[in-house]
Amino acid sequence: MTAPRDDAPGPSEDAAPGDFDHDWIVVGSGFGGSVSALRLSEKGYSVLVLEQGRRWRAADFPRTNWDLRRWLWLPLLGLRGIQRLTFLPHVSILSGVGVGGGSLVYANTLPVPGPEFFRLGSWAGLADWEAELAPHYATAKRMLGATPNPHPGYGDAVLAEVARDLGRAEHHRPTEVGVWFGEPGVETPDPYFGGEGPPRSGCTLCGACMTGCRHGAKNTLDRNYLYLAEKRGAGVLADTRVTAVRPLAGGGYAVEARTRLGPFRWRRRRFTARRVVLAGGVLGTVELLLRMKEDPDGLPALSPRTGDLVRTNSEALIYLLSERGDVDHSRGIAIGSILHTDDHSHVEPVRYGRGSGFFRLLLLPHAPGPTLGARLRRMAADLARRPLRYLRAWFRPDLARHSTVLLYMRTLDGFLRLKLGRHGWRLWTRGLASALSEGPAPAAFMEEATDLARRFEDKMRGVAFGSFVETLFGVSTTAHILGGACIGADRESGVIGPDHQVHGYEGLYVVDGSAVSANPGVNPSLTITAMAERAMSLVPPKGA
Repeated sequence: MTAPRDDAPGPSEDAAPGDFDHDWIVVGSGFGGSVSALRLSEKGYSVLVLEQGRRWRAADFPRTNWDLRRWLWLPLLGLRGIQRLTFLPHVSILSGVGVGGGSLVYANTLPVPGPEFFRLGSWAGLADWEAELAPHYATAKRMLGATPNPHPGYGDAVLAEVARDLGRAEHHRPTEVGVWFGEPGVETPDPYFGGEGPPRSGCTLCGACMTGCRHGAKNTLDRNYLYLAEKRGAGVLADTRVTAVRPLAGGGYAVEARTRLGPFRWRRRRFTARRVVLAGGVLGTVELLLRMKEDPDGLPALSPRTGDLVRTNSEALIYLLSERGDVDHSRGIAIGSILHTDDHSHVEPVRYGRGSGFFRLLLLPHAPGPTLGARLRRMAADLARRPLRYLRAWFRPDLARHSTVLLYMRTLDGFLRLKLGRHGWRLWTRGLASALSEGPAPAAFMEEATDLARRFEDKMRGVAFGSFVETLFGVSTTAHILGGACIGADRESGVIGPDHQVHGYEGLYVVDGSAVSANPGVNPSLTITAMAERAMSLVPPKGA
């Protein structure tokens, strides 16, 4: 593989067929980027992956999310962890950063969406998506090590009781997760790829999946797709943020980036490739596309739908804090079971590992209401009705040990549009902002989610809390931001075609969550992986 060049010719110069630094450049190392890197490497191409976060070893992950330097991504303050919190006017977003992308912080769950997902949205009718993606879902499950969770925790037991109360016991089941359940803490040779992968250690049920697995049990992308891609010659350049993608006059693309050398030291880089995959997630890919659409030397012919049809999984995140001291909520994997409350909705109990209590700083009592005044009145009334329970629950010293997070999701759609703008702390520079698009904005409060939370309160002697942005501003929180570069038949209906190639820009692909073109209503990691597998299966081998 040719080494990256720092002084390559400018974007106005032609690039002859043999002049490219790489056959493919992949921007981002999450579920879309890692799949792309492996499958392209297997087909004989030279591949370079650019990732703005750092590379992590198991021992490098924080023990709790109070270790902000290693957990939180806020590079302006020197915090270069794996968890990014993004606050937009209409939604707050949890996402991952680092070599392995969102797999470093996701909760391991690997569900297949229901049939409606494949028939709705901007991609409807362009293919038989359910049939075409079925073999790729199977491949993705095998690669990610999907297996039913054999170890239910306390929150899963409570959810089973709630399911029986609702008459839905048959709809409660263990989650399928990407975790190695070998002998706890004991390292064994690679159990997935015939010895070609790294050794693994059995899950210890510490509950810390979302702050980074320190035991080697979680099937993050640096242990499967990306690991195998590097063995086949793919290069991975960490701490490198892509700032521009520009077409070359003779074909191919120039990718401009900055590599971090120290706290205040950056090195400008420039690479060329015949083809480029954008896989930086919605927050990375859509912002880059919006900037390039405004740049006359960038990608000015991008679809007018760029940044449009952004959706969440219409979810609610509700913290249940218990006053009991005799139960350890943190024991288990991040999400151990799921209850489908109807054909469009489901709920999962979520846990963090012992000692992780950072989110306590962001919580206020769960108080649904259409206005700030209504929410504050409801919060005051509930505090007055149960003051001792609130006090005992709030002052439990270890939040993770004494709390369960309810994650409620549904398939009903409402859309946002992402744009470049100034808001919040970015008043002096433009970053991503949100605007209302089609349908209602993501709801901060949903009646069924609140009812489920109240049922949990009664069974675990707890009280419900939500994010301060919900109570004060009526803004929802999501861990599953999707869309913004959706599939459409042409540039008027979508940013990319059914082959994931950008309309009007041959050789430029979008392969990540921003290409998801309908609401899966479930954790989307497996779907992004399967879509990436399909997209890369359409690329012919080198020299074909």
